Amino acid sequence: MKHYILIAFLLTITLGFSQNHNRTFQSIAYKNNVLKIKVNDGVYKITPFSEHIMETTFIPEGEVYNAQSHAVVLEPKPIQAKLLNVGESYQLRTEGITVNIQKQPFQIAYSYKGKPVISEKKGYVKNDSLETIQFNLTKDEVLYGGGARALGMNRRGHRLELYNRAHYGYETHSELMNYTMPIVMSSNTYMVHFDNAPIGFLDLDSNKDNTLTYETISGRKTYQVIVGDTWTNLIDNYTDLTGKQPLPPRWALGNFSSRFGYHSQKEVEATVQKFRDEQIPLDAIIIDIFWFGKDIQGHMGNLEFLKDSFPNPTQMIKNLKSDHVNTILVSEPFVLTTSKRWEEAVEKEVLATDSVGKPFTYDFYFGNTGLIDIYNPKGKTWFWDIYKGLADMGVTGIWGDLGEPEVHPSDLFHATGTADEVHNTYGHDWARLIAEGYKADFPNQRPFILMRAGYSGSQRFGMIPWSGDVNRTWGGLQSQPEIALQMGMQGLGYMHSDLGGFAGNLQDPELYTRWLQYGVFQPIYRPHAQEDVPAEPIFWDEHTKALAKKAIELRYKLLPYNYHLSFQNHKNGTPLMRPLFFEESDNQNLVDYSVTYLWGDDLLISPVLKAGQTSQEVYFPKGSNWFDFYTDAIFKGGITKTVALNTASIPTFVRGGAFLSMAKPMQSTAEYDATNLEVHYYFDAEVEQSDREMYNDNGVAPNTYKGDAYEIVKFESAFKNDILKLSLKTEVMTNYDSKTKNVELIVHNLQKQPRYLKINGKKVKINWDANLKTIVVPFDLDPTQPIEIKIKLKK
Repeated sequence: MKHYILIAFLLTITLGFSQNHNRTFQSIAYKNNVLKIKVNDGVYKITPFSEHIMETTFIPEGEVYNAQSHAVVLEPKPIQAKLLNVGESYQLRTEGITVNIQKQPFQIAYSYKGKPVISEKKGYVKNDSLETIQFNLTKDEVLYGGGARALGMNRRGHRLELYNRAHYGYETHSELMNYTMPIVMSSNTYMVHFDNAPIGFLDLDSNKDNTLTYETISGRKTYQVIVGDTWTNLIDNYTDLTGKQPLPPRWALGNFSSRFGYHSQKEVEATVQKFRDEQIPLDAIIIDIFWFGKDIQGHMGNLEFLKDSFPNPTQMIKNLKSDHVNTILVSEPFVLTTSKRWEEAVEKEVLATDSVGKPFTYDFYFGNTGLIDIYNPKGKTWFWDIYKGLADMGVTGIWGDLGEPEVHPSDLFHATGTADEVHNTYGHDWARLIAEGYKADFPNQRPFILMRAGYSGSQRFGMIPWSGDVNRTWGGLQSQPEIALQMGMQGLGYMHSDLGGFAGNLQDPELYTRWLQYGVFQPIYRPHAQEDVPAEPIFWDEHTKALAKKAIELRYKLLPYNYHLSFQNHKNGTPLMRPLFFEESDNQNLVDYSVTYLWGDDLLISPVLKAGQTSQEVYFPKGSNWFDFYTDAIFKGGITKTVALNTASIPTFVRGGAFLSMAKPMQSTAEYDATNLEVHYYFDAEVEQSDREMYNDNGVAPNTYKGDAYEIVKFESAFKNDILKLSLKTEVMTNYDSKTKNVELIVHNLQKQPRYLKINGKKVKINWDANLKTIVVPFDLDPTQPIEIKIKLKK
């Protein structure tokens, strides 16, 4: 008992001041996995979802509990939890997270395995215009979250508006962008998710008084406190709560041809043919607004091919598909009063309305418009029927643009509430509409859903977000790693940028090249820009084109490694791009560091973000040696080194002890052959043991992981007494037909020719390259027969 009293006392002292002094404790009861605390002005409803997730809702006196969440899909299951009376406090204890309820003065606080996490300060308070929930922060916490912003990795000190809004032509600083989220993450490896849709603010200690405040116009007073032992564990727990990202179609990891925009069928076909003529790999082409209108303005909402410009779209799409090029079409949620579908949209009652139920119309850049009400079943069905018709034609990807929505008047009404109540979740629910439509009508196809706006939990619909209309400048490039890293931490692992930059007419070959080289190591490879400057490498000068081609070919070579990153994200929520503090959470120099990052487990990437650089500093995480991907030069971990730059690539390093799976050259992912692989092993004498995996499936069907329709190739290494043992085996699930693989194993960093080499106990010839310090070991990997390689090294 004394132990529990001490914990309660420490929580109160450590986590700050008591909350609202007018709030008094009345009663407490724990039943059916729900803790209810009656106070004088309402009821707290606290539900443990797991040992790592605790949900708290405050229901003010006179209000009715709203159980509807836009984000949460996890069902709380009864866990081992006990309500303990500890002197003047109660504790709801689990094996992990614990809630401490102090009766007088009233206080709610959270701890994890005995360590304080966060506590309510004033808790819930209703002000004149906003409802708020306030918490204590410790003075040294670094805060992340709030969605996509360009503010520096540490966002503490900012009051962040929660209102999705495009920022055209942003560069190094953007307070508000297309994709906001009601999420705060702490350097103490916990997260608070405010589970509410209406607009508001997230105040991350802007008054510098160690206070976190969530502010909203209305809605649920619900939040989840999520904890983890590591950063990846924390994100895994959060994406358990809000849903895992489905595996994208494998072709989505290839190269896209995209611009604003292609004006005709002839132009689309000629562009694709030029990629093929130049032998630059390509998997998809994105057709912007000119597919349904000749001009930028006046046609939005037509959502059908303009036959003057696209005389035979079905045949065009079929021909592209036969050339292994997927067709993606832009769509927007606006139907202009001048569009071909306006009368139909009015007649079928698919539009958002004014206060008396008439279609709400207003002006914005593209014309006078109405907005599709996706919250009205009529609007949802009407919109999906259009998408279904396009998919029946062969369209394999949907681009949802302007989905904040870009202009969304506050006095507009949706079927479920006002514009401000659903503004932030409009893109989220638009993606839901498409995902659910595919599941019902195309159950054997993985959808590709490209959108620039959503909210917390949108990843579960397969949404692939991008960072909006970034300026085509070095400043625009410099903000991109931060935006992608932050969004990956918040569950959106596929955040990426318009490679080369979107806005403006700066034609800078160096900038374009460096952006495309960075793109090799961002989740989606999609150059896109206004027409003033070409987005596609095929339309640049020969030197720039050659450098772009080299980058794109590397992207395809890394397909097995990258597809495994997609699997890790699907299984555990792990971001593809990861900040270095994931490796060194106690290194204060890394808490605001984004200029170098991890691409998956084993690649360290340092993009070139400034013009005219001949060298740049790179921090190498401790705990590993790092090999230059291009030269095999070795760098010790835990130090910062100045590395020389070259025009052909950006600094890229491989972790010692890594197995790096790579593919043979291809012109599209349709040519990918997982039975013909290069596997690079980076020998490091300091690594006694290592293990890695490579996930593989058919790249097309949904639910291959849950349906046991996949294989995993497992790699292991062990080094002792100058003997290096490498083993490979294939774990094949019941619904997958695995084939024998022709593997070319390249072992790096062998300074002398080995004494002998054995494969499954039999000596074989050693193919050692004295210049590269490598050996090449070819063999067949039968799915039923493991391979063991033993290499005796010379001292």
